[in-house]
Amino acid sequence: MDETPAPATHVGVVSDLAGLAALAGTELGATAWQRMTEDRVNAFADATDDHQFIHVDPIRAAATPFGGTIAHGFLTLSLLAPASVQLLTVSDAAMTVNYGLDRVRFPAPLPVGAEFRASARVTEVRPVEGAVAVHLTVTVEVRDQPRPAAVAELLLRFYA
Repeated sequence: MDETPAPATHVGVVSDLAGLAALAGTELGATAWQRMTEDRVNAFADATDDHQFIHVDPIRAAATPFGGTIAHGFLTLSLLAPASVQLLTVSDAAMTVNYGLDRVRFPAPLPVGAEFRASARVTEVRPVEGAVAVHLTVTVEVRDQPRPAAVAELLLRFYA
């Protein structure tokens, strides 16, 4: 099965640095649905040396409560980077830095073959030396699954 890439078009909010403060509390929307593939999971396993069978062995994973292979938690977490770029564009930022994460949870698995998307809400905006710090609460949801695969507070810094 081929991996469905994220669309190149922007789906979220565009602001300039001066307008970021007004976005506190704003829902930024959601990315397009994508399908999690075994190829993507296997590539992540190779890149991180995490070959736990629940990720890379469909036959053994089928006998677990997951019923098949699932994406690594850290693979799911890595999806926040491209999602944040799609959901928030700062038109006059010369550079954006992923400053880190606060609270991170994986309430449910992201099964291989499932469709997922990310949505975000701006939870805090504040000036810091030479930049504007923006905190996003990002949720990775799985189509037809009641609980999200990940919820994390992503900390970004936008520099002029």
